[in-house]
Amino acid sequence: MVSKTPLQAAYGRFRAIIFTTFLFSFCINMLLFASPIYMLQIYDRVLGSRNETTLLMISIIILFLLIIYGLLEFIRSRMLVRAGQQFDDVLSESLFSRAVKLRLSNPKAGAEFILADGDKIREFLTGTGILAFFDAPWTPVFIAVCFIFHPWLGYLALGGALVIFALAIVNEFATRNPLKEANTASQSANQFAGAVLQNAEVIRSMGMEKALGDRWRDRHGAVLGAQADASDKAGAILTFQKFFRMTIQSAILGLGGYLAIKQEISPGIMIAASIMMGRALQPVEQGVQQWKTFVAARQAHARLKGLFDTVPGDEQRTELPDPKGVINAENLSSVLPGTRTAFLKNLNFQINPGETIAVIGPSGSGKSSLIRHLVGVWPAAVGTVRIDGADIAHWNADQLGQHLGYLPQEVRLFAGTIAENISRFTGGESEEVVKAAQLAGVHDMILRLPDGYETQVGDNGQQLSGGQRQRVGLARAMFGMPRIMILDEPNSNLDSDGENALLEAIKAMKEQKITVVLVTHKTNLLAICDRVLVMREGQMQAFTTPQELFKPAAAGNAPAPQPASVPATVPVGQVKVPAQKPA
Repeated sequence: MVSKTPLQAAYGRFRAIIFTTFLFSFCINMLLFASPIYMLQIYDRVLGSRNETTLLMISIIILFLLIIYGLLEFIRSRMLVRAGQQFDDVLSESLFSRAVKLRLSNPKAGAEFILADGDKIREFLTGTGILAFFDAPWTPVFIAVCFIFHPWLGYLALGGALVIFALAIVNEFATRNPLKEANTASQSANQFAGAVLQNAEVIRSMGMEKALGDRWRDRHGAVLGAQADASDKAGAILTFQKFFRMTIQSAILGLGGYLAIKQEISPGIMIAASIMMGRALQPVEQGVQQWKTFVAARQAHARLKGLFDTVPGDEQRTELPDPKGVINAENLSSVLPGTRTAFLKNLNFQINPGETIAVIGPSGSGKSSLIRHLVGVWPAAVGTVRIDGADIAHWNADQLGQHLGYLPQEVRLFAGTIAENISRFTGGESEEVVKAAQLAGVHDMILRLPDGYETQVGDNGQQLSGGQRQRVGLARAMFGMPRIMILDEPNSNLDSDGENALLEAIKAMKEQKITVVLVTHKTNLLAICDRVLVMREGQMQAFTTPQELFKPAAAGNAPAPQPASVPATVPVGQVKVPAQKPA
């Protein structure tokens, strides 16, 4: 039996209330007959008999029915809103998880925009758009009543409804492609603008503002052009539709007047037919007006269906024993997400519990790519990464995350306090937060901030300097004393005080027998590492100790000066290593 996707489950939860809503719609539409019947009685009974008691009684009855009508409309609306909330509850958790996975597997797929697709569907399902579908089946009923009044009135009402329905079809075909182009162009422009604004300092300082602004305006202009094309076509159709509706309303009064003069219908039927005509055209007219919302919801549904069909959810995993810190790479090969470019090629190594391993190599050698595999955010194309013997993909992500610390090359903090960021927004105890900050050597720095641990860091940690973000990020990685620590160039933005604090933090982790893997371009960290993994062009060139890596190339050679950085070439077979010693 094929299990339902979360999108199907969300629709299933919404369907549970569809029948009830349909019953309410039935009663509401039945009550819509009250107004034309009231007008019929006024013109044909009250005005003829001049009986005030009859007028009072039928007025009280119509008031009572209209109150019930209003209550039913109110309840129906609340029911749809609550159903929309249930739809969102079922969808949102799995949607966010899959959007994260989509972002990791294909950064250009627009994962940040797909989160809004659930809102587009929910807004359609709980708004006037879905009500037009509930009310549409009553259009033939109202037209049939017009036929009962007089065949000519029925034909006029039927013709009007068909024309307005045809306008809806024309609107769909006329605006489908422009709206699709506008949506694609809008996503592209927003992605470009977001990337540009994140580098505002570079843009301003290097005089790139005008050039990038022109490029953004070109993309934004494409959005406006597509939207204007769709709006022009839809506006023309809506304008004609309003003109036609007013014309048909006047025509039915004129035709009713003619039939009344010919004494084929009464004046009351003339007024009642006009009201029934309006009721018959209303759902069709609403459908035309809400067509853009329907199209947006349909496109959102297609994107979400594609997401849930192609991006698997997290499987229920048996909780494994807490990891001890053994890391194995077995024939690990991978490609860059969203491309076919091979990035890592057949890596094999083992890291033992409590070891501190440095990963070095020239830029573009695959160091950061390897790190992303070790923390499980990039899947392997071939081979696997194992934690304590288990494929990293077989670990429960939430469980493994509690025992893994990760400091990426570009540290991003999230809107909230420093304490919340360090505790990974889990609401951890204050003692654990302070302990992590102390181990990372950032406690004193935090105390000097205006609000200490309650300092708001802003989006992406913009209220802090690069070095401060990196040190808070290190404290976040050390929160809870994880068994595995992965650090990608942890000292790239640090001053001398920060580097000293980092060295002390790594020493503390070694004392706690924490497995540490760090990427570095600086040799001052190699002295405290147990082994060094050397990368070049996606391949492992050596996995040895710092002493072996930097030992003199030939006996009797004088030691070379202390290097400022790791050499680009390392020994493989007969390749010689420069005669250097670690600082």
